[in-house]
Amino acid sequence: MTGKTTGAQASIPVFGAEETAAALPFGALIGALRDAFAAGAKVPLRHHHSIAQPDGTEATLLLMPAWQENGGAMGVKIVSVFPGNTAKGLPGLYSTYLLCDGSTGQPQALIDGNQITGRRTVGVAALGASYLARPDAARLLVVGAGRIGSLSPFAFREVRPIEQIEVWDRDRSFSEKLVASLTAQGLTATVVDDLEAAARRADIISCATLSTEPLIRHDWLRPGTHLDLIGSFTPAMREADDACMASGSVYIDSPDALEESGDLIGPIAAALLSDEDICGTLSDLCSGRVPGRRSAEEITVFKAVGTGLSDLAAGALAYRALLKA
Repeated sequence: MTGKTTGAQASIPVFGAEETAAALPFGALIGALRDAFAAGAKVPLRHHHSIAQPDGTEATLLLMPAWQENGGAMGVKIVSVFPGNTAKGLPGLYSTYLLCDGSTGQPQALIDGNQITGRRTVGVAALGASYLARPDAARLLVVGAGRIGSLSPFAFREVRPIEQIEVWDRDRSFSEKLVASLTAQGLTATVVDDLEAAARRADIISCATLSTEPLIRHDWLRPGTHLDLIGSFTPAMREADDACMASGSVYIDSPDALEESGDLIGPIAAALLSDEDICGTLSDLCSGRVPGRRSAEEITVFKAVGTGLSDLAAGALAYRALLKA
């Protein structure tokens, strides 16, 4: 549902899920993210607020602000996580993005936060792959067939010549559903049951899971593989073993990843990886401060936990597109 402004701050537009998704095609989004990470922005640490519930559960309010200097865009993503909603037949998570004019603070729009989060997450992964995956990477393995994983093939196809998509999920029915959807949209996709075998033949492995135990082993990765990790956004979560991080060339979306992801915290605690071993951030790659892939045989790893910078870039792009619609 789209609201209309009727006077000075009488109301602001409200953009729902479908129109937000349509305003963020991956080609344009990846370009906007590239520009945003190259330019940088002010991104304070996200705010976590716990809210005790009558049923004994604990809800969480997350605030993720970001702004561009010199009067650029400004925004904050507001996320509420209420685990008790499941028993009420309601989603456990709601997310809204408030975009403001950075020179005046005037609110410009409320934009569906779930679409911004999902699309910018895989957009960032594809942006990382544009620097780190082999130029001829054609076989993609999607690990985790949920909402984020279902978007990954479309984002990666914008930056690499993906011809074959394989899908693995702990729940095979999720894999089957995603493969049917991809096939219906003209992509070549298959369900795989043997994760190790699929990983051994993949050019790009993209993990988007809530796993708390490593799923991908370094021994499975052949020379030239690019490993993309976009799950594991808490210290307790893991998608890859220590050897993947210790032996691969590791890049991160932002320094926050070093404190938030178990995929990095684990090997650092085991003294197998240090902050100095990180090859660079996405801003370093986009600005040209550090090179990307250096050889066809190199194993590259991109670990993302999400940053308000990418939310801001996606929100501003969606707003510009929706104004023209």
